Amino acid sequence: MPRSLLSVCLWHTFLVTCAAEPAQLVLRSPRPYQVLQREGFQPKQSAANNPGGPELGFTDVTIEGDNPRGFTGQWQYRIVRLKNGYGQNTDWQYLQVENATKEIRGLAEVPAGGWYRLEVQCLDGQATVATGSVEPIGVGEVFLIAGQSYAGGYHDEILKVTDSSQAVSAYDWQEKTWRIAHDPPPHNGDGGSIWPHLGDMLVPTLRVPVAFVNVSVGDTSASQWLPNEMLHQRLVEVGKEIGLFRAVLWQQGESDVLEKSSSAAYVKKMLEIREAACDDWRFDPPWLLAKSTLHPTIYNRPLEENQIRSAIDQLWSRPGFRPGPDTDVLGGDNRGGANSRHHFSAEGQRRAAWLWFASLWNELNRDPDTRAGS
Repeated sequence: MPRSLLSVCLWHTFLVTCAAEPAQLVLRSPRPYQVLQREGFQPKQSAANNPGGPELGFTDVTIEGDNPRGFTGQWQYRIVRLKNGYGQNTDWQYLQVENATKEIRGLAEVPAGGWYRLEVQCLDGQATVATGSVEPIGVGEVFLIAGQSYAGGYHDEILKVTDSSQAVSAYDWQEKTWRIAHDPPPHNGDGGSIWPHLGDMLVPTLRVPVAFVNVSVGDTSASQWLPNEMLHQRLVEVGKEIGLFRAVLWQQGESDVLEKSSSAAYVKKMLEIREAACDDWRFDPPWLLAKSTLHPTIYNRPLEENQIRSAIDQLWSRPGFRPGPDTDVLGGDNRGGANSRHHFSAEGQRRAAWLWFASLWNELNRDPDTRAGS
């Protein structure tokens, strides 16, 4: 074959190959390791032997990405379950897209579960002209954590997520990114926390991913979380960033013990904090309050501790508040050493996580008609 003819054939083959290769879309939302709060969860229909299979809920996931070549056609999406993940695959489904000339934006109904890979494609007739994907993502339970050092990375052992799915996520509110929830928690102490072990218990029993969004700050009193204070503003802003979430997990009280706060004063502050935050979020998630007033290596003030514990008892009976764990029952070898300012020993961290598990399990298995935050 003459060289000129061979060149023409090779060039034609190159053009055909290029034309057949779909363009790559860059998806901005959802983000890797992001967990979105599920909706439609009915505890009575979640058993493994439920007729038709367990029903674990779903959510509408906002898909956003760039469309630099202005592709038009039929847009589709599908969900692929990753190795060791929970949930189910879906077939390709129609995706209604807005403003497709420069960017794409649409809603995809995704069943509870994960980790998943979300795939998007654009069809022009029978040809796939553009594709994009993001992984891993999940649809499950999202918890916003606030309070002080009990809730942060101020315990003895740096824990890792050990569930085979690794579907326990943490949100970095400074970097605006998600990652596996290994200790230390983002911007919250350089020690261990109770949350990786709690996630390890929740994920395989709930069969959905779990996310912890932790804005707690050590050595803070309830007064520092009041409306117009910096910490309250952060709480509200981060809550808006993550969208819906199941509940606020509040673990705080030591600083109010040191301030000798009265029960009435503590109740009043917590009512103000919650009301203002829920007004800004425009939905009404429950607040699970832990009793965490004991710090034996720093103080011994049973009278003042009891005032905060009594306040939490009162709040548990108020609308919008729920019982969290009583971690004050964990003394002795559950605590950090005598020369440590840490709250829990390695064993204490795990036992505190068990207590939180019991509280969350009870909350999640409430009748939906009596469960706030939907």
